[in-house]
Amino acid sequence: MMFTASQLIQICMGGLGSLGFSILYHIKGKKLLLAGLGGVISWSLFLALESVFPDEPVRYLLSSMLIGFYAEILARIQKTPTTTYLVPSIIPHIPGGSLYNTMKAAVNRDWYLCFSKGFDTIMLALGLALGIILVSSVFKMWTASVEHFKRKKA
Repeated sequence: MMFTASQLIQICMGGLGSLGFSILYHIKGKKLLLAGLGGVISWSLFLALESVFPDEPVRYLLSSMLIGFYAEILARIQKTPTTTYLVPSIIPHIPGGSLYNTMKAAVNRDWYLCFSKGFDTIMLALGLALGIILVSSVFKMWTASVEHFKRKKA
């Protein structure tokens, strides 16, 4: 898939945002670059899925699953906590624009728009959270089963 110039700018900004939060969280060296790369990968997937899944919450769910997978794998390879990669990589997905529009409608006392935008914001946040929880749960079950079989063999 080819990205448009606007999408390439979004991908670069997602990576820079992730990199900035990585610096804020005092991530150093190779881990810093890998955490920033997570933002690039996650936002690239989010944009690439647009033609297949037009619903934003579904794209949030799928891309957050990729972020969770990316963070879990890197955490095991680098022997570091998963949050080292998870938190910075998820930064581009924070639904700030949607939340802003919800609050703007509330300030303008447009209650229908407020509740509509608020529901959309909640759906995005749920998609994000559910994707991370699903991947984390699978990795925890897998790790527990591997440990169980190791103990059984010994």
